[in-house]
Amino acid sequence: MKILMVNKFLYPRGGSESYMLKLSQELKSQGHEVEYFGMYDEKNTVGNSLGVYTANMDFHSKGLSRFLYPFKIIYSREAYKKIGKVLDAFKPDIVHMNNINFQLTPSIIYAVKKRNIPLVQTVHDYQMICPNHLLYSFNETKPCDRCIKGSKWNCLKYNCIHNSKIKSFLGVIEAKLYSFLKTYKMVDLYICPSRFLENKLLDASDIYSEKTFTIHNFIEKNNTPTKTDCGNPYVVFVGRLSKEKGVELMADTAYLLPEVNFVVAGSGPDDEVLKNIPNVTLKGFVTGKELTELMANAKLLIAPSVCYENNPLSILEAHSVGTPVVTMNHGGMAELVEDEKTGVLVSSPTPESIALAIKKCFDDEEYYKTLKTSCETKGKDVMGVTEYCDILMHKYNNLMDKRRRN
Repeated sequence: MKILMVNKFLYPRGGSESYMLKLSQELKSQGHEVEYFGMYDEKNTVGNSLGVYTANMDFHSKGLSRFLYPFKIIYSREAYKKIGKVLDAFKPDIVHMNNINFQLTPSIIYAVKKRNIPLVQTVHDYQMICPNHLLYSFNETKPCDRCIKGSKWNCLKYNCIHNSKIKSFLGVIEAKLYSFLKTYKMVDLYICPSRFLENKLLDASDIYSEKTFTIHNFIEKNNTPTKTDCGNPYVVFVGRLSKEKGVELMADTAYLLPEVNFVVAGSGPDDEVLKNIPNVTLKGFVTGKELTELMANAKLLIAPSVCYENNPLSILEAHSVGTPVVTMNHGGMAELVEDEKTGVLVSSPTPESIALAIKKCFDDEEYYKTLKTSCETKGKDVMGVTEYCDILMHKYNNLMDKRRRN
């Protein structure tokens, strides 16, 4: 099978890029042919045989080209034309989109469907129903679903995109344009990494009806990590250090539990919040075997996001090495943790509630052993990329059969 993977960035950058690259690698190992379309960047690690990409758009640049961005991020004529060239040359059986908005835009959907090629999209965030992609209000520091229940103009009213009137206005225009055109109805299948996200899509519009499929993300299944008899147990956090990820909650929790050590693997704009706290160790960005062993030897993983996380890999990875998780009882996080079996779901987003959950795990040895045993059992069932690809290929084949019948 020939598959065209589409993503605005074509190098390891974030979750959607890691997903696309690892998935593509597995598809190729199974004998499928994969090419890529996205934005040009000297850091690109994958591409297409024509060498055709959209021009690089750097929103932090000071060049004259930035003045054209407000027009290009809503509908990119360039992306429409260039992906058309790649489609005509490569002739894929399936096009699989990931993150496309702003740099590529939904204009590419029209190019794909003009050629009657089955189109799949993995939904990595809430962009199609929320202009700032997160269902989260940074000004109010809490989850927000106003744009689902009401008007997209709420985004402008509350300056939801980078606290900027201009960016929020453009986000609203983009959302309303593609809603009016029903562009997203042209996608044949939406892969949702959580039931929570799937339900949000279905609640937002009937155009997603019978087009969604939920499958939790895969992880890389490494060899059994080296476990040490840690005489100084710790709680680990893995992820981006930003407000919506709950760094302030974590800092306040650490202050409430001075006897508990917190080890933080990650970086981000709000790392200052965690500096100079005596029982917090900042490891910076950690990957590979070092990260696996850091999680495997932790007493707990903490995932205190105050936003509606979709399907955090850190929870899946923690369970795969038998580490219980303390997280919030909302969003996709609540689907991954069985309360008081493989971790603790904290209902109230307060440092006191999180501290109470952590303290119980440290103080009640029998209770913690039950969590640990359940995690070690569940860890065997965490999906790897090969199993994920088997399911995905079944979906691909169904779409191709449908195309042939039509």
